Formats: sequence, C-alpha cells, structure tokens
Amino acid sequence: MTGAALRDRLAGLLGAGFPGPNFRKVTVQGRRQFGDWVLDDLLFETAGGVPVPALFLRPPDGQTPVPALVYCHAHGNRYTMGREELIEGRPSLQGPYAADLEALGVAALCMDMPCFGTRQLPGESARAKAALWRGETLFGQMLAEQMAGLSFLADHPVVDRNRLGALGFSMGSTLAWWLAAMDERVRAASALCSFADLEKLVDLGEHDGHGTYMTVPGLLPVARSGQIAGLTAPRALQICVGLNDWSTPEGAFNRGRQDLEAAYGGRQGLEFHIEPDAAHEETPAMRAAVLRFLKRQLVDGRGRDS
Repeated sequence: MTGAALRDRLAGLLGAGFPGPNFRKVTVQGRRQFGDWVLDDLLFETAGGVPVPALFLRPPDGQTPVPALVYCHAHGNRYTMGREELIEGRPSLQGPYAADLEALGVAALCMDMPCFGTRQLPGESARAKAALWRGETLFGQMLAEQMAGLSFLADHPVVDRNRLGALGFSMGSTLAWWLAAMDERVRAASALCSFADLEKLVDLGEHDGHGTYMTVPGLLPVARSGQIAGLTAPRALQICVGLNDWSTPEGAFNRGRQDLEAAYGGRQGLEFHIEPDAAHEETPAMRAAVLRFLKRQLVDGRGRDS
C-alpha cells in the first residue's frame, strides 16, 4: 500500500469528515510579555462553532519569520491542565518548554484538547462514546484540531511555513507522531514517552493504561504503530523512550522500532533516544536530546523549498 493510500485508510478510520476544515475564526483575547517574545491568549472557533482556547508563544510582530511547532499537551488524568503545560510544565517533565523554545528561536502553539483545561466537560468517556456512535473518534477530533493549528501557524506572518514541527509528551507524543504521519507540512516531530506497537500492547495486557481517547476502531488490521509513524519518512522524527515506562514495554517498543526503521530504510531523519532505566518521565538527557534535535532540524535547517 502506498503512503497516500494508507493515509486515506487511516483518515477513514479516524472518523467521518476527518480532518475537516480549518478554524473559521481566531480572536486574540490577551497578550503579555514573555522574555523578549510575546504570549498570545487565543480563542479559535471550529467550523461547527466549538471554541478552542490556545496559547501562542512567538516573537513580536515585524521580526524575521521563525520556525514554529504545535506543542501537544499530555494527559496524565490531569484534566484541569491543557494549554498551560507549555508555560507551567507538569511533574513528569523537567520543566516548562516555553523558555527553552524561546531561547531556541522556535514559536509554539498549544491548544486545549477536548476534555482538558477549559474543555473538561463533557468528560473523556462521554466524548469518546458519543463520537463513536456518530461514526467519529475523539482521537480524530484531536488530530483534526492539531492540523488546523498547523494551518494557523503556516499562515502567520512571524512563522516560516517551511519549518513547522510537532512536540509532545505521553498523549502529546502519540498526537505528535500521528500528526507528522498524517500531515506532510510537519518537517520535524519529537515524541516523548509513548511509542509502542498497539497489537503487542494488547498481547501483553498493557494497553488499558491508555485513555479511551486513543480508541480508533478497526486500526490494528490496517497498520501497526511503526507503519503509521513511518509515513513521516523521509522527514525528521525523534522517538524518546524509557524502557521502564508502562506505555513503552520493551517488546512493544521493539516491534514499533523495527517497523519504523524499515519505513526509513536507513535514510537520515530518524532518531531514537532510549534510556533503559527511565520510567514515564522526561529525563535531563531526554530534554537535552529534544532541544538538539529541534535546533538541528528546525532552526539550522533552511526549509524544504530552499
């Protein structure tokens, strides 16, 4: 199956109408200084009129366009936290990413995903069930909103549309590598602490730790995790894992890695950062590896059209 054909199959599984249109409206609700940059408090509106709050860390107007990424926040059953993860961090991270991204010169957009932050109600279970009954998926809705976020970044005057990326931890990791797989505008994606073959997870009895948001009916007969992530090739993809992480048991990670390496076929662009003793957490070495990767792939690169 070609990459385009697999994307079409996956889009069908993600739900009726995926990915849908871009945001129809964006309102700047507030703006404050963040170091030498600014932090915009945004409110997007979907085609269906659904409000999606977001934070946008960026340089001031009039500066030379910079690389930018969609920052995909995590889950962790912390439904009160959404877009604030960008500036506040969470216990499993080494700290917020905002200051590091500003220092690197990479703008970042972080949206409240459904069930999180200002969008806690309805909850995850209710949303997932309703979506499935409608022939949709909650995961597909999340991805569609992330793709609309990419469109916002691509059209923004302070952003270099040829240097777009994705970054996330845990649930954010899964969203980041799926986003890179499904949207070729993503030049580089870094995915931390959630990459494993789903069928192997089921075989091992380790799949139930994931939230219902990830349920995509009929996925396993169509493609394995590594084959999906492999749609990113030859664009840059970094996978960071700890082998004591409940979400990446070694057997399930190894199968995903084999498929991913096969998809890249020895080409440059694929990078693994593996820590045998790390759990479901970002370590100092992992943070350093992510920042090196983003600098090399988004900051130092000139964009695919140069």
